[in-house]
Amino acid sequence: MRRRIVILTVLSAVLAISLFGIPLAAGVARYYTADERSELTRFATEATVTVSAGRLNGLDPAELPRTEPGVELGVYDVAGRRVGGHGPATADAAVRAALRGVPADGHAGSDIVVTVPLAQNERVTGVIRASAGKRFVYRRITRTWLLMLAVAGAAVAVTALLARRQARRLARPLEEMSVLAGRLGDGDFSVRSRPSGIPEIDSTGASLSTTAERLGALLSRERAFSADASHQLRTPLTGLRLRLESMLDPPRGPGDDGIVQAMAEVDRLQRTIDDLLTLARDAPRHQEPLDLDGLLEEVRETWHADLAAQGRPLRIRVAPDLPATHASTAAARQILGVLLTNAAGHGRGTVIVNVRDAGDALAIDVIDHGPGIDRRADELFRRRAAATGHGIGLAMAKSLAEAEGGRLRLSSPSPPTFTLLLPGV
Repeated sequence: MRRRIVILTVLSAVLAISLFGIPLAAGVARYYTADERSELTRFATEATVTVSAGRLNGLDPAELPRTEPGVELGVYDVAGRRVGGHGPATADAAVRAALRGVPADGHAGSDIVVTVPLAQNERVTGVIRASAGKRFVYRRITRTWLLMLAVAGAAVAVTALLARRQARRLARPLEEMSVLAGRLGDGDFSVRSRPSGIPEIDSTGASLSTTAERLGALLSRERAFSADASHQLRTPLTGLRLRLESMLDPPRGPGDDGIVQAMAEVDRLQRTIDDLLTLARDAPRHQEPLDLDGLLEEVRETWHADLAAQGRPLRIRVAPDLPATHASTAAARQILGVLLTNAAGHGRGTVIVNVRDAGDALAIDVIDHGPGIDRRADELFRRRAAATGHGIGLAMAKSLAEAEGGRLRLSSPSPPTFTLLLPGV
């Protein structure tokens, strides 16, 4: 941003200087040329006073007035012959024009020429010709143009310095605000913007600080609610487990299998509460690889019996040489829990958990052989009726996958296949 501000400012200055300087440079050139003609006219006019018409023949060059270096005077008679001074031996176009009684100016090769007629009794008796080389004018023009370029260069340099200073003043608070926005996106709600003295930027910074404060307060309330809810749920679950354990002491008979299964469900609920509380706290992710073997063993222990009770087998397939991933085990457990719950409740036939290498990611497919899914993916993963508890699971699973830097997608509508992609390391 700073570079763009400086470049645009300097370009604007160069454009403004060019729009003003180029016509001025052309005007300077015309002015110096006109000034040189005026000087030559003055010398020629002075010469008409010195040189009398009756003394053209045998004129002594010493009688011509003195001029500046580079200026030459010549005297011509009515026949167009040079009778004194310097210049072409015979009349040129400017001299011929003056012989007709009209002062003339023009160019002759590399010289600027001015001619003034000599008159006696209203008759032209001769011509004074004054000339000077164009190089003298060009030198004056070049010196002035160089001075103008130096002034223009100094102006552009000053503009660049001021633009850099202004760019720093404008860009620094925006860069700081960008850093603060990044920290806010990473979950740091303590960020606050400092005043910069620029009203528009300060207004945006104040809005960012207000947003961070409100999000922090909202998240604190959500975390407090999660902690309170988990505490209130843990207490009855602990009491229920104690009651179930007391019913097994001493063992009474075959009916105890149901109690054991109920205790397993209580443990599962307890683990789910712990996972959700960990995710709700937004704790920093551990940089340890995902314990895939332990996760799949939990899936087998949790879902094998439930699916077997429906007469449906569970198949877990693991490909060799899988990439490691640093995804949260709690998040992966909850995502697979949602997918397997849907497969158990809405699907049919064998449920397959297929773990494979997806190039730069670890892919976990959950497949069942139920009826095909006829809804679009954007509708399928949209959070719907939160009050009834329906339409929440897939939306939550998708959010958890994205929070881990992965993706959850519907790979195939028939047979229904959901794929969890976790980034490899």
